[in-house]
This record gives sequence, structure tokens and C-alpha cells, in this order.
Amino acid sequence: MASGQAGAQDTRARVLEAAGQLFRRKGYTGTGLKQIAAESHAPFGSIYHFFPGGKEQLADDVIRVSGPEYGQLVMSLLDSVPDPIEALGFAFRMAAEQLAATDYEDACPIATIALEVASTNEKLRIATSDVFDAWITGATAWFGRFVPDQERAKTLAYAMISMLEGAFVLARAARSGEPLLAAGRSIADLARAAMDAD
Repeated sequence: MASGQAGAQDTRARVLEAAGQLFRRKGYTGTGLKQIAAESHAPFGSIYHFFPGGKEQLADDVIRVSGPEYGQLVMSLLDSVPDPIEALGFAFRMAAEQLAATDYEDACPIATIALEVASTNEKLRIATSDVFDAWITGATAWFGRFVPDQERAKTLAYAMISMLEGAFVLARAARSGEPLLAAGRSIADLARAAMDAD
């Protein structure tokens, strides 16, 4: 790759990263393109060069890049502990620790945007829905390794993602990790019951 192309890709990556952080912390409507340019140390015009559709296209790309990355992070936490019940508690504890380490600013990279745009921006609603669907698919496969009934595994996947997302909202509002820890205990109890039933 020529140095000019490498520099351009670096600039694009910086813009995506800065936008992702700002959308996560301030939301879609609370983040401006000038702020993204400043945070990414990129010329303002470069945003329209890489994202000719403007803020909407940039947000769509952020969702479709950061969503799978976050999903992989959660799955890697679950896979890092052999016992599935302990793995669930561990993943939620790590989420609580990470949230506290960022002073309760960096929760899920998708939820803040999803809440804002679900009724106002169809393109971004679809992008967030696609990410959540992929997370449900991945979590269903993970639960399916321990719960043979696939419908039950899918129900657990929905419960886990719903608990994680809801607990992030409560934890940020309360500035406490306890909602995430409680959610982790709850999903572990549901998973244990499902495993005992099969």
C-alpha cells in the first residue's frame, strides 16, 4: 500500500474511532462533525471525503464496525471461562469493571444510538437491529453448546443481551456496577435452570 493510501486509511480509522467514542458517550444527536474532526485530529473536509453521506453514513459505518467488535469481545469473555455459569458472571463483572474504569461513560457502543434513532432514522435503526440480531445469533450458538433445546438457547440469548443492555443504562444512571452484577447473577440462574431442565 502506498504511503498516501496508508495515511488515508489511518485518517479514516481515526475518524471512525473518534466518532464511535463520541456517539457512545454523547449520543448521535449530541455529537457534531466538527467535534469528531477535532477528536480525530483530522481535517473537517476529510469526513465528507471518506463519508460522503455525512453524519448518517459515518454513524452507519461506526455501528457496523464497532457492533461486531463488541460482540466478539463479549463472546471472548464467555469463552475464556470453561464453566458456562461462571463465564456468565465473569462477563458481566468485566462489563461492570470496564464501565467503572471509564467513569461510567463507555457502555455498549450500539445502545445509545439505538435508543435515539429507533423512531427517527430508518437507516440507522436497521444498522443497530442488524448488530443486535448478530449478537443474538452468536449468543444462541454459545448457549446451544450447553442447552440442547435451541428455542431455549435463543430465549437465553435474548435474555442475556436484554439484561446487559438494560443493566448498562441503570449502571450509568446510578454510577454503580451493581446493576450489571445483579444481571450477571440473574442470567446465570436462568442458564442453570435451563441446563438442569435438559
